[in-house]
Amino acid sequence: MVKRFGPELTAVDEISFSVEEGEIFGFLGPNGAGKSTTIKILTTLLRKTSGKITIDGMDLDRDEMGIRRILGYASQDVGVDEDLTARENLRLQCKYYHLPRAEVDGKVNSLLETVGLTEAADRKASTFSGGMKKRLDLAAALVSDPRILFLDEPTTGLDPQSRQDVWDYVEQLNSEGMTIFLTTQYMEEADHLADRLSIIDRGTIVAEGTPGDLKEKIGADMIEVRLHEPLDDDQRREAVSILLGIEGIEEIQECEIETIECRKGLMIFGQNGGMLVPRIVRTIDSLGFNIDQLTLSAPSLDDVFLKYTGRKLKVEEVKVSTGRRWGR
Repeated sequence: MVKRFGPELTAVDEISFSVEEGEIFGFLGPNGAGKSTTIKILTTLLRKTSGKITIDGMDLDRDEMGIRRILGYASQDVGVDEDLTARENLRLQCKYYHLPRAEVDGKVNSLLETVGLTEAADRKASTFSGGMKKRLDLAAALVSDPRILFLDEPTTGLDPQSRQDVWDYVEQLNSEGMTIFLTTQYMEEADHLADRLSIIDRGTIVAEGTPGDLKEKIGADMIEVRLHEPLDDDQRREAVSILLGIEGIEEIQECEIETIECRKGLMIFGQNGGMLVPRIVRTIDSLGFNIDQLTLSAPSLDDVFLKYTGRKLKVEEVKVSTGRRWGR
């Protein structure tokens, strides 16, 4: 699949992946990587430039309405009307989906219970916290009983407890058989929720597999060394060359973007990291550099991203939109 915005901007560059029925599929990457563009194409909100997309056996180009009938979508922006109560918001969504009047009350009550908002059902959404609004928005995405639920960065901007609440609801829905496509910029979220995932960076998928498989592919411990002073190019080349001579060190990751902080750090991958640490410290000391901090860790998704892109994924917190005003 390809999506271009004009001749000079390729937002999604020939990506290909599959999602299995009944799984939580994670689409992980930084802001601007192409996650939201991809999800908007899959939910029929944006036209692709080229490529073939099949969802539940239906061709997106030929059966757009059929695909829409089986999808639920919660975007990054919270789409609740703050002038309405939680119950009124969900009743409005039921009208949009033309649910029979006899079924509306039961549906609304069930959704409120699902997302833990029964006690707040008759309060205006304007009085809700950010986490409560997110949960109400999630409930709205479930009105149509979707077989596939698309969640575009559902926990961005939430506090840790609200984020955990959303995780719990996502896992509950999945345990009931719903397929979930989740975009996120949080490594922890992808590791916790996703059965399988793809990592996208600058419009291209750079890695895919289960979280466990991706971490195993690194096949080494990671030792992050933070120096007191920045290294110039000659010092960095000398340090890397000498450190690579230590038995057990497999790779030293070069920084893609040369900043002061980058030049003060070395990312070292090797076997039996605990045995390597003393030798690394002695070597760096012999070169006349001072270590401010040294961290030894088993491979994580952060390390996977670093391995495939040459840089760390920096999460940019986005203020969640508090609501969407509907015309009156």
